[in-house]
Amino acid sequence: MWRRIRIAILLLILLFVALNTYFDRVYSTDWDIPLRAALYPINGDGTAESERFIRELQTDQFGAIERFFESEAREYGVTMQRPIRLTRAEQIRELPPIIAPGAGALTVAWWSLRTRYWAWRVAGDPGGIAPDIKLFVLYHDPKFSPQLSHSIGLQKGLFGIVNVFADRRMMGANDTVIAHELLHTLGASDKYDPRTNLPSHPAGYAEPDREPLHPQEYAELMAGRIPIEDQRAEIPESLQEVIIGPRTAAEIGWTE
Repeated sequence: MWRRIRIAILLLILLFVALNTYFDRVYSTDWDIPLRAALYPINGDGTAESERFIRELQTDQFGAIERFFESEAREYGVTMQRPIRLTRAEQIRELPPIIAPGAGALTVAWWSLRTRYWAWRVAGDPGGIAPDIKLFVLYHDPKFSPQLSHSIGLQKGLFGIVNVFADRRMMGANDTVIAHELLHTLGASDKYDPRTNLPSHPAGYAEPDREPLHPQEYAELMAGRIPIEDQRAEIPESLQEVIIGPRTAAEIGWTE
């Protein structure tokens, strides 16, 4: 009897999660109204420099990301003003659950559930309005943390864990990482070779038909790098050196 009740409860929970994920997917990519994304700053390395940097962060400092999405959306016929609107939420003092690189599917699934619960528990709603997307942005002092862990954006739950530098000189590069993970939450896939981090041709190239092919002038957002030579690519300094390619646009619902 109790075994059947437990199984029924588990099935109901799984059904609720599946339906919630489905409706999140449909709603987040219909582009009828702007999507609200909240950025929750977190001191990723516990340093005083990261703390100072977070204290000085303002919502208008993410305006370049909003303008980038508006400009790129227009290229695909989405004429909405600011289709993605970003808000700086309150700082979170608790680090999110971590996941080891190369973890298996079951581990990732369990981490996703734990992190969704963690996000529900620690993240408030900016201005009393629940955001559509939650981005937990961990800031690191580059002097203390010269290399960052891989960032993650998940469509299930519409949230991302983003690692960036607490350095104003790297704000442009930070914007690119934040925009990249934000599009992962909307269903965009990576367009680079995970073994080499080199953009995949043609989907990972801003101008895949360019002659000669190299060097490229821009990075495709979900490839993350500007192809300079066949085996060399550079990280863009800002979103001014980035575009959203047609395959990514299709994945997030900007085109059929």
